[in-house]
Amino acid sequence: MDGEIKNFIKVWIIVITSLCYCYYIVARMIPKGMMRLLFLLPIFYLFTILPCNLNSFHLGGPTAFFLGWLGNFKLILFAFDQGPLSPPPPKLLHFISIACLPIKLKQDPPLKTKKCDTSPSPSDNPIKVPRSILVVIKALILAMIICAYDHRPNLHPYVILTLYCCHIYLGVEIVLALVAAPARAIFGFELEPQFNEPYLATSLQDFWGRRWNLMVTSILRPTVYIPIRRISINIIGPRWASLPAIISTFVVSGLAHEVIYFYFTRVHPTWEVTWFFILHGMCMAFEVLVKKVVTDRWQLHRAVSGPLTVGFVVVTWRLAVFPTNNEEWCGFEGHRGVLNYG
Repeated sequence: MDGEIKNFIKVWIIVITSLCYCYYIVARMIPKGMMRLLFLLPIFYLFTILPCNLNSFHLGGPTAFFLGWLGNFKLILFAFDQGPLSPPPPKLLHFISIACLPIKLKQDPPLKTKKCDTSPSPSDNPIKVPRSILVVIKALILAMIICAYDHRPNLHPYVILTLYCCHIYLGVEIVLALVAAPARAIFGFELEPQFNEPYLATSLQDFWGRRWNLMVTSILRPTVYIPIRRISINIIGPRWASLPAIISTFVVSGLAHEVIYFYFTRVHPTWEVTWFFILHGMCMAFEVLVKKVVTDRWQLHRAVSGPLTVGFVVVTWRLAVFPTNNEEWCGFEGHRGVLNYG
């Protein structure tokens, strides 16, 4: 473990040095556009290979997500003077924090972080609870779920599946909240939440665009969705241009997830996760198509659309991530050994 910690420190020293180069040289001396992108190519290479130096799940996993996905995508936007790093923050530490951490500064007025939706935003939760209290409550719920695993032999497989879905959601949200907390406390950043109660989603657009992992949503929209939509407008017109943009966004998201799984497990992709995102991209495109045709005349009540949406996400996720053998997935062997890794 000591060697892993040393490697972790070395990796992040290289990361900080690389971002100093981006801040002091690239941002100030290189004009935006393809020239800046060219000067950032060595940093893309470093951010892609550095997570391979870490073998533990708890150190290597977050580093892979922060660098291999978020960091690279933020720097792509930075190359064209877009995204959270443009214009560069006045202080180097701010630049490093925004580049590396899964945080998004709150805008005034707030920018929409939809992945591929132009419909009105859903009403907020009428019960206003301080976010810090919500995090504590969710941490307690997560602890109870982990304790419930001791009684797994006595639980129905669908109960176990429900517990595991809650475990994944609560674990990811709490980890991202803890990572964002130092940036909020040290620098006084006003940050947008990474999640917005995804269990309240009433459509796939609502789930993926406004509620689930909004940091990734805010990165994929300007890097994939908007450029593809702009190209599609010239080919198929503005009315249907969002459809190929939606599917392309989910394809990129699926491939990025495969890369993250590779960092976690060092196992070559088997593409189930990519197909999961392609399926959801196609279903979301179909949802947009249906809304364009029938929304003005007919619309499902949220009491119906909510359970249908969450149920669809859970069922398709179970089919994509877990083996077909119930004994294996009920035993939490984990997709490609993710839970056994490290």
